[in-house]
This record gives sequence, structure tokens and C-alpha cells, in this order.
Amino acid sequence: MRIGELASRTGVSTRLLRYYEAQGLISSQREANGYRDYAEGVVERVGRVRDLIDAGIPTAVILDLLPCLASVTDPEAPVIQQALAESLAARRAQLDQRIGCLAKNRDAITAYLDRAVITG
Repeated sequence: MRIGELASRTGVSTRLLRYYEAQGLISSQREANGYRDYAEGVVERVGRVRDLIDAGIPTAVILDLLPCLASVTDPEAPVIQQALAESLAARRAQLDQRIGCLAKNRDAITAYLDRAVITG
């Protein structure tokens, strides 16, 4: 499929898809006319990349992580390396801290709204 169709199917802009390709997160074949041609499996891969980015994981870590995610369904896929595991554990700790902060902020806003008199 061409980049426009991939963008349409994934909801990711063509500009961002080209960035993902430049970062090595996805790949394509080039047709004789120079157009990119993406395999069907790239749709799922773009979804995984988006999920990881939304979770706050940098693209450099995602590049190392993607082959390891395949190991969940493919026993032949590479096993996660210790350095990557440590990096991800640190990232998870940062996310837990951010989640805790967000939860406190949400609770404070909820408490305020519970006490506030809302007039229309």
C-alpha cells in the first residue's frame, strides 16, 4: 500500500510516517517510480509505535524494543537484553511518578469541585 493509504488506515500523518521510516521504526519497498510501498503488517506496527510513543517511550528505545515485542507471539524473536530491560524499568518508574502526580492533581480538582458552588 502507498503512504497515503497507510496514513488513512492508521490515522497517522504521512509526514510522521516518513519520520518513523527515517528512524527505522517502519520500512517500505520502493516502486520503480520511487513511491513507497508498505506491507500489510506495517499497519499493526504503526499502531504499536503510536502506543509506545503515547506511553512516553522515546523513539530510540522503541527501535530496540519492537523486535522484543514480537517475542510474545513468536518464540524465534530476540529476547530482551538486560540494558534495554533496565532502561524500560527506569522509564516505567518515571511514568509511575507522573501518574501519581496526575492522580493527586485530579483528586485536588475533584475536591475543589465538590466544595465549589457552580452557578450557571
